[in-house]
Amino acid sequence: MFDVVKVKNDCVNWIRDFFEKNGKGCNAVVGISGGKDSSVVAALCVEALGNDRVIGVLMPCGEQQDIDCAYALVNHLNIKHYVVNIKDAVEGIKANLPKDITITEQTVNNIPPRVRMTTLYAVSQSCNGRVANTCNLSEDWVGYSTRYGDSVGDFSPLSKLTVDEVKQIGYLLGLPKELVDKTPIDGLCGKTDEDNLGFTYAELDRYIRTGEIEDKTKKELIDTKHKNNLFKLQLMPMFDPEI
Repeated sequence: MFDVVKVKNDCVNWIRDFFEKNGKGCNAVVGISGGKDSSVVAALCVEALGNDRVIGVLMPCGEQQDIDCAYALVNHLNIKHYVVNIKDAVEGIKANLPKDITITEQTVNNIPPRVRMTTLYAVSQSCNGRVANTCNLSEDWVGYSTRYGDSVGDFSPLSKLTVDEVKQIGYLLGLPKELVDKTPIDGLCGKTDEDNLGFTYAELDRYIRTGEIEDKTKKELIDTKHKNNLFKLQLMPMFDPEI
């Protein structure tokens, strides 16, 4: 039922319309990891705006084993790119946290995505840009993103598309297969996304679109993650004094 050509074209037109209304003449700034999401977002922006208005930002945290994939993407699309190593900033934050608090593993894992988003906005504001969010529906459904890190941005082309649908668009756009099919990893904890989640994206995508899933344990896990992480998709609660 997924009409990949129509959805791709509609998304390209949506990006053009966003920039017409929210930054005419501005550049799209995309954090480039070398995975399918950032690759597809960057390619969609190139088709919508032209490669002279898309800026890629590579943000390794020290050594990044798969950074060649990020370079392959910016070279394939022929877009301007910058490399900002965030290691010093991340280590500086960790070193200056109060000594009387326990720094959890989750804290350590979430600092780099938040530093990366700060970096993207620093580049964007210096280059007449708008920051692209690169999350997809599957990740957002179960909260597999960092609040105020990779979960934010100025516009989001993929937030209503599952992993499988994003990959189909990537193939249609002619992106290198090794980027579209690259095993999803966050590059921080040493595990794949699916290892962390406890189910595959194929199982999750099918459940999101059809409601069908055979494994009751995985269904309960997905439902729990979805319920617990809905707050990430909502605006910050605000007190209304009703004055």
